[in-house]
Amino acid sequence: MTDAQPVIRLKPKTDPRPLRRGAPWVFADELVLDRRTRALAPGSLARLEDAERQPLGRVAVNPASKIVARMLDRDPAAEIGPAWFEGRIARALDLRARLYETPFYRLVHAEADGLPGVVIDRFGDTAVLQPNAAWADARSGEIAAALQAATGVSTVVLNGTGRARALEGLDEVTEVIAGAVDGPVPVPMNGATYMADLTGGQKTGLFYDQRPNHAFAARLARGARMLDVFTHVGGFALAGLAGGAAQALAVDSSAPALDLARQGAAATGLAERFETRQGDAFGTLTALGQEGAAFDLVICDPPAFAPNKQALGQGLRAYERIALLAARLVTPGGYLVLCSCSHAADLAKFRAASLRGIGRAGRQAQLLHTGFAGPDHPQHPALAESGYLKALFFRLDG
Repeated sequence: MTDAQPVIRLKPKTDPRPLRRGAPWVFADELVLDRRTRALAPGSLARLEDAERQPLGRVAVNPASKIVARMLDRDPAAEIGPAWFEGRIARALDLRARLYETPFYRLVHAEADGLPGVVIDRFGDTAVLQPNAAWADARSGEIAAALQAATGVSTVVLNGTGRARALEGLDEVTEVIAGAVDGPVPVPMNGATYMADLTGGQKTGLFYDQRPNHAFAARLARGARMLDVFTHVGGFALAGLAGGAAQALAVDSSAPALDLARQGAAATGLAERFETRQGDAFGTLTALGQEGAAFDLVICDPPAFAPNKQALGQGLRAYERIALLAARLVTPGGYLVLCSCSHAADLAKFRAASLRGIGRAGRQAQLLHTGFAGPDHPQHPALAESGYLKALFFRLDG
């Protein structure tokens, strides 16, 4: 062992084969956490070995996290520096450039793109970097420089917020670390224009993961009166209007998000068919029911009700209640779209909770389609968490 490259080692009972086959994480109960390992600073790099002292790769270490080690490179001698970062980003860019005609997409999706804990969303000439792991946070300047070199973007926003950073023991911070941001950025997507607040909005300012589900819903929206609950900056509503919806009502608890949604509707030339309503989703759905409102298409895209296993039971009950309230508002033969971004609630559990709610509303459902995140959000085969997004498209009778 050397100071330049500390060594951490698996416990004798830890099977190294998953790591050799691509598993990217090592948890605290799988490692020998001796005094020397515990003394490593969060974000340190180390050589990972199995119990027989055979090398497994180069890892980033955070003894304060449940995920103590994140695999960076299968080569234990890999130099994690500018060339390495630029190579990983260039590889991710090549995929997105093949998938999308314009530079608006998730550019780096963490472990699935070989950059554990790193999320980068691109908005034309601007990119938003989320370093959600200690190693990436410590090297955010290097990552930003490599990002500019690989893509040519002139502006980089560091968005250091969110639950993932808290689990790594990182502070919250948002700052422009290269270039300048002058107001919301217009984002063309599915025939509509969305306005993304890159410095003060949720997450990176826009949810690219729902793009294919927005497009599918837009096909159902032709000539329809639609309701989009948890709309954020226009979400399904703007895509539906661009696809020919007669009218859309967008609901969100955030006044700034709804203001951006209205700006997006105006920029798309759809303002006359677009309405907003600020309020709690459960309360607004209940009130709409009491008002006798009915819609041909209802979409509910809530935040994660079950962000972890401990919250699973409560989260599934919330999904069931959303389904119940929303199903009551759908006209006979109309459509209901229910979404979940909770990785703790797998597809089977989410679908069961949704169907319970629909049944309690006295409705019968035909499942038309199950949607997931777009290809700019590739899944890591060894991480169930990377398949977090589910969208269920129902046609309701009765």
